[in-house]
Amino acid sequence: MDPVVVLVLCLSCWLLFSLWKQSSGKGKLPPGPTPLPFIGNILQVDVKDISKSLSNLSKAYGPVFTLYFGTKPTVVLHGYEVVKEALIDMGEEFSARGNFPIAEKLNKGHGILFTNGNRWKEIRRFSLMTLRNLGMGKSDLESRVQEEACHLVEELRKTNALPCDPTLILGCASCNVICSIIFQNCFDYTDQTLIGFLKRFNENFRILSSTWIQEKYNEQLEFTSENLTNTAADLFAAGTGTTSTTLRYGLLLLLKHPKITAKVQEEIDHVIGRHQTPCMRDRSRMPYTNAVLHEIQRYIDLVPNSLPHAVTRDIKFRNYVIPKGTTILISLTSVLHDDQEYPNPEIFDPAHFLDDSGNFKKSDHFMAFSTGKRQCVGEGLARMELFLFLTTILQKFTLKSLVDPKDIDTTPITSGFGHNPPPYQLCFIPM
Repeated sequence: MDPVVVLVLCLSCWLLFSLWKQSSGKGKLPPGPTPLPFIGNILQVDVKDISKSLSNLSKAYGPVFTLYFGTKPTVVLHGYEVVKEALIDMGEEFSARGNFPIAEKLNKGHGILFTNGNRWKEIRRFSLMTLRNLGMGKSDLESRVQEEACHLVEELRKTNALPCDPTLILGCASCNVICSIIFQNCFDYTDQTLIGFLKRFNENFRILSSTWIQEKYNEQLEFTSENLTNTAADLFAAGTGTTSTTLRYGLLLLLKHPKITAKVQEEIDHVIGRHQTPCMRDRSRMPYTNAVLHEIQRYIDLVPNSLPHAVTRDIKFRNYVIPKGTTILISLTSVLHDDQEYPNPEIFDPAHFLDDSGNFKKSDHFMAFSTGKRQCVGEGLARMELFLFLTTILQKFTLKSLVDPKDIDTTPITSGFGHNPPPYQLCFIPM
């Protein structure tokens, strides 16, 4: 038989088998666009703006639908009600970590972010206990953040009101807080070890978007040196990048909206003054500043699709059957930009978190730290850093843009794993 004919026949059989495998494996999975052999629905998703693609697909298939990335199904949850139902009402069933090939290759099943089962539960429990023992949630931690805020101000003064990119300085401040917790030690902002770490971390985040014990290894023991090392790395990654990126994006938004910045500084002057160090007790008396911080996190939508989840067992969900291990993609964008909860969600507006009397208004839709069993373990620390760092900066400096505010573009430069602000410079003018 002609080799070309054999090749065509083999390819045809391969295509038919792939189609059969995809269709037979669906069972009662939610509906979705028809996948192509081998590649699935990858051509129907804009990898540069996954959130927009998911939003468009949800209009056609509803809040729960299935996509195929390759030959494996991924169930997408889109909208507050379905996300709440899965992550809160059925939190245990949706608590597994989904497929994340790059992290799996690097972490090899260790750490806290990408592990599952008993290992994840034990490491999470150990991490929370250790962080509390090292100061998390205690007044001592607040004093450390306040001290670091003072160092941050001094570094910003060294810019002499000249144009600068705040990326490295903000990264050093956030990283030093984590160092003070884990190592009980901080670095100078010019330390090459710290700078090298931050540069590598920023590069890793960009790519994603486009030993403590002498012990014999034991597979039954979760607290191996490798596991603990990866856990520490996870804590650094989660505690450094998210906070510093949020601050950097926040400063860009404040440059874009000088009237909002002026109102925050007016509230700082009224509640704290120019010379007293900001503290967490001040936050309850600063509704506008609190609203601005929440709106920054809502608007930037830092990790639009969260980290992938998976179901821990075969479950029935909204009349569909989702097999154990199926990857679940959570659209946090659909919650943080829900136009029923936040009118005109594409507009940066602190009024989204203020009532008619100007008091701070909580929102169940605020899931910037995700929600449920996999909610960020460092949420409390992140909230503290954001408030103390931002209020300290605005207490001591006037922010000056190099261009007209109306010309500032706040569109993220990446829309894959995470949202990064476009590069920019500003001047910190001492008050």
